Amino acid sequence: MNRMISKKALILLNAYAKLPAFTYQANRLKEEFGELGIATDIMRNDRFFTYIDKNGQIESNLKGYEFCIYLDKDKYTSQMLEKRGLRLFNSHDSIQACDDKMNTAILLANKGIPMPKTLAGLLCYDLDESVKSDSLDIVESRLSYPLIVKTSYGSLGKGVFKVDGREELESIAEQVKGTPHLFQEYISSSHGKDIRIIVIGGKAVAGMLRKSQGDFRSNIEIGGRGEKINLSDTVIELAQRVAQILKLDYCGVDVLIGDKGYYICEVNSNAFFGGIESVTKINVAKAYAQYVCKTMRL
Repeated sequence: MNRMISKKALILLNAYAKLPAFTYQANRLKEEFGELGIATDIMRNDRFFTYIDKNGQIESNLKGYEFCIYLDKDKYTSQMLEKRGLRLFNSHDSIQACDDKMNTAILLANKGIPMPKTLAGLLCYDLDESVKSDSLDIVESRLSYPLIVKTSYGSLGKGVFKVDGREELESIAEQVKGTPHLFQEYISSSHGKDIRIIVIGGKAVAGMLRKSQGDFRSNIEIGGRGEKINLSDTVIELAQRVAQILKLDYCGVDVLIGDKGYYICEVNSNAFFGGIESVTKINVAKAYAQYVCKTMRL
């Protein structure tokens, strides 16, 4: 039986979210918060809930909530909500740390976190200018083929390209030059597979092996499948360390499998948990709801 409902929470989704996984995520969390005595509203971030008035003050139409599960990456709304005093899970800074893949790599650098060798894409102000051949020579010499090109913003495997030669590199570099991007070493031993670990409150709570049906990317949303895996202490400690450095309440850490160890691929502050719940039978939504309520002392 549910506890008496006396507290309110908000789950805020992206204005344009359409994948069923977004709805599943929100509804599962609402269900688990209800079991803990928290009434939860689910809203889309499409009503300009925050704004700056003509006196220069930040105002918000979202009132009466104990906290917000922020399932969006809109950095303006998250920043203004925090300035109005609303506790977000994850925080604005932590979401921003993960949203830009190159920024994530920089924040994890010099902290003992193994990652594929990475070059930041060159900033392009003039789209009429072509990518310089000399610049691509450096990419080739430092990374060799195959290599990965990623746009810095994006999820679900979008904006990630495997490049096998110079002609392809020139084409994709031209394609992404006007967008923040990076060039990265290809970990061939992890072709089409990686490990996804969900970390909540600094503790790894669930993990699975993700494998593709033919793509070099392993994302479940583009056809990959999840399988049970026994996580080693090494990979658990690595994922937990990453979450700690980025100060994440909740995240999915994607780990590449090297010949002699593991490499951090990406960190997702709003990682979907439907697939990993199905594979592992672990109630991730409940673990997250319990962590939030403990943190808020509710």
